[in-house]
Amino acid sequence: MRAAMREVLTDLMAWWRAGETVGMGTVVGTSRSAPQPPGAAMLVGPDESAVGSVSGGCVESAVYALAQEVVADGHPVLQRYGVSDNDAFAVGLTCGGILDVFVEKVSRLTFPELAEVAADIEAGRPVAVATVVEHPAASRVGMRMIIRLADDSPILGSLGSARIDAAVADDVRGLLATGHTELLTYGPDGQRRGEGMRVFCASHAPRPRMLVFGAIDFAAAVARLGSFLGYKVTVCDARPVFATRTRFPDADEVTVDWPHRYLAAEVEAGRIDARTVICVLTHDPKFDVPVLEIALRLPQVGYVGAMGSRKTHNERLERLREAGLTDAEIGRLSSPIGLDLGARTPEETAISIAAEIVGQRWGGKGSRLTELTGRIHHSAP
Repeated sequence: MRAAMREVLTDLMAWWRAGETVGMGTVVGTSRSAPQPPGAAMLVGPDESAVGSVSGGCVESAVYALAQEVVADGHPVLQRYGVSDNDAFAVGLTCGGILDVFVEKVSRLTFPELAEVAADIEAGRPVAVATVVEHPAASRVGMRMIIRLADDSPILGSLGSARIDAAVADDVRGLLATGHTELLTYGPDGQRRGEGMRVFCASHAPRPRMLVFGAIDFAAAVARLGSFLGYKVTVCDARPVFATRTRFPDADEVTVDWPHRYLAAEVEAGRIDARTVICVLTHDPKFDVPVLEIALRLPQVGYVGAMGSRKTHNERLERLREAGLTDAEIGRLSSPIGLDLGARTPEETAISIAAEIVGQRWGGKGSRLTELTGRIHHSAP
């Protein structure tokens, strides 16, 4: 998903480094057929130039004028641009959509952390900017935090109180893990069931990847649920008759290749990282053992699971040991794949696999919450 600043970053940083002040409008909310998604951004530079777009041309002139006002008086503004059938042409959003645009003043003084955010974005390191765009106390509007994925990473900035910061940091890390940009709603002091404060989370991260090896019926359900969870899903199988777009409409990519060869090429290309999850569903040792040899030896990968019966699992372990894998490497394998839900159908099995992936990501054990005490939200292990 497009995130604020990414498409206008070069111009923004040039002005910021030069000590200039820029007006920036960011789409933070949409409804109906809005022309741009949340995160689309537009700059009004000190030379009165306009960079980027918040609506594809519909309300740019209004946002341009508002940005100039915000730069002049320094007060950020959350503005809604919407239309009805009667006034569509007068307002400019003829598509019938609604845009909420947050307009703020950006400079070294108002956004001192921008250089660090830009460095993370340019290096491909996941980073999120959480900004208060609405609050009963006007002084809170525009406050921001810079949040990275690891729980032990320092948080830069504050949204006004320890309670707010803790609640938002928890939620934003969940969004950042899947590359989602969203507008979050809280009570004025971070109450999760309240209203009055809205925080825009701009996640600057590519979608994490899910690699599904084995073009079977279970793989179609896993791909569907993986896409729902925000993963960029690839289904790979060496058999062209099974690895087809028709059979896997929810996958972002369907590839005909030997699993181990495909994974080795992706590793070599640098497209596998600590958020990548790998599901081996082939049931065939000539496919699954070679790809697991590579997967389990990767220094960083989010999850490696393999489907099969207890007998298949034990035979697979023997083959992996014969291939030279250590106990520590084999210990990273989730096999048989999934949590004990009693699943039978492909869809139920996909839920059990997804639940295990989520649990491993955040340190959950898969127990019933009603049987536990303490915090519901886990810190990432």
